Amino acid sequence: MDIKVIVLDIDGTLFSDEKKILPETKKLLLKAQSLGFKVVLASGRPASGLWYIADELEMEKHHGLLCCFNGSQVVDCTTTDMLFNAPMSVDMGKRVLNHLKSFNVNPMVYKDAYLYVNDAYAYKVEYESRLGKLKVCEVDDLEDFLTWTPNKILASGDPEYLKENYELMAAPFKSELNTMFTADFYYEYTAQGIDKAKALDIALSKLGYTSENCIAFGDAENDLSIIRYAKVGVAMGNATEQVKSEADDITLDNNSEGIAKALLKYIPELSV
Repeated sequence: MDIKVIVLDIDGTLFSDEKKILPETKKLLLKAQSLGFKVVLASGRPASGLWYIADELEMEKHHGLLCCFNGSQVVDCTTTDMLFNAPMSVDMGKRVLNHLKSFNVNPMVYKDAYLYVNDAYAYKVEYESRLGKLKVCEVDDLEDFLTWTPNKILASGDPEYLKENYELMAAPFKSELNTMFTADFYYEYTAQGIDKAKALDIALSKLGYTSENCIAFGDAENDLSIIRYAKVGVAMGNATEQVKSEADDITLDNNSEGIAKALLKYIPELSV
């Protein structure tokens, strides 16, 4: 098996419930890179919320990749070159923000180091800003304020409310955008056809890799594309039943060194 690329979701996968990388997993990822393996962080987070993780894993020394916004953007950690970028149009972003005014949700839009919202104290705004290492900026009307092409629009809301209303939230954009849950309290919009696997396939092909060279780890709906894409797709023990059903293997959960266990199984060089 010619595994050369290790693709990792962050929350619920690489991170324990305490938002930390477990010690054996970190040790093996550092060793893998020293042996020439490439590490990719594939997350719904913006790049600003991934750089500190890349620093901890020393990815800048090895041309690791950041696959951000659930596949809307890919960045080389060493050069900071953007290998892939596919935002939605300004007009489309405005349409989404206008539509969300009809729902009891909190829309959020990203730009550089800022998270733009209507209410800085709304549900999960602080949580998202801390995950993404972003400064929160309130504006009166996000639709009017939007002048750039957004990589993602995120809506937070009560989980039961989102469960009851997400189909209506997605309905006008079914043929135009990707829409999905990324947590039971998050529903998001990205450009049509965008997912983590498509972005990685384009970026990795530029570097001479294919899906046959990948092992991927995930736990949630937005990880299904990389689970399906990789030669070996590994579901965490805490993954949803759908992810587990489509994975090639199921490892221990994110609090029990599940990544380390699978890496030793599929990359024998790491046990030497």
